[in-house]
Amino acid sequence: MKDLEIAATARHRVRLFLRRVSDPHPGSGGLRLFRERAAQRADEGMPLHLLLRSHALGMYVLWQALREAAEPGEEGALIELVDLLLQSHHSLVGAVAQTYMDERSALEAEQRERLRSLVRGFLDGTLEPGQVLLEELGLGGPALVLAVALEPADGPDGGQPDPLSPVTVRRRMRRIQTVLDQTFGTELLFLFDAGAGRAVVPRDCEPPDDLARRLSRACGVGVRIAAARAAAPAAVPEASRTAAEILRIARVCGLPPGVHGLDDVLLEFHLSRRIAALLDPVAARPELLRTLRTYLAQQQDRRLTAVLLGLHPNTVDNRLARLAELTGLNLGAPRDTALAIAALLLHDTGQGDEGHGSA
Repeated sequence: MKDLEIAATARHRVRLFLRRVSDPHPGSGGLRLFRERAAQRADEGMPLHLLLRSHALGMYVLWQALREAAEPGEEGALIELVDLLLQSHHSLVGAVAQTYMDERSALEAEQRERLRSLVRGFLDGTLEPGQVLLEELGLGGPALVLAVALEPADGPDGGQPDPLSPVTVRRRMRRIQTVLDQTFGTELLFLFDAGAGRAVVPRDCEPPDDLARRLSRACGVGVRIAAARAAAPAAVPEASRTAAEILRIARVCGLPPGVHGLDDVLLEFHLSRRIAALLDPVAARPELLRTLRTYLAQQQDRRLTAVLLGLHPNTVDNRLARLAELTGLNLGAPRDTALAIAALLLHDTGQGDEGHGSA
């Protein structure tokens, strides 16, 4: 690099300087090579201060050459040349630093997005927790999984809250990430979207009792947080789903914002899972779910259901019979009808696995 790239860059710098001596107003095209080299150094991970120091050293060597070449009586010319040298260095340093920072920002954004995709796939269970993935994520043993959500602030006069802008939501979630990193003393795996997030603490520990208060103080709004343990990395996706479900149940049950664990909503958690599981046998039959949803919404009017779905009433009857056969729900019984409504509500609000990808 020193004998080829750096030497070529130095020669180019000397040529540009000599060209500027004869033409005080050259075009900006001469900086292209420096920008390309700066982008390469950024991609290689060279620290910016070393890159700028090398350019400063090059300027000093050029100044030494001018000083040694100056004859007595040429002091005025030497001052003029040094003035041009300093002016060109100003432009050069600006171009190099800007290109370096732009390239580093782009690289870091790519790395963050790649890590975000890996974490999302891992938490959602779509990526197998192989050894390479776990090493990249920094997971090797028990972990604590957190689900976090912002509580909507009260609107004017206690009415509906005004929706927050995406920028405001992102800013608050980044503050949450900062507080979590500081609390657990490490940079956590953290995903957030639309005011909700999931974080993985790479060790078995208890969240502090005042964690929700710290997060609320940082965000300026109430924060609800749920915790679930994973005995091993392979159990993290299930713990993520459990934490998200604890958070949802705590909100539905009207618990105040704070740190929630499974013990706080144990009965409701198991009931909701049992009710939601009623529809598991037809999870892969969207036509049966659609028919059930429409049938219940129309107060069990089979003819109106058929009209809305564009089906013959006998087809509706056949689908409902098949649904009853697969789930054991008798939609003619009030209790089973209530269970079907509850199961659909849980399904539609994200009780199943598909509802946990929003964090």
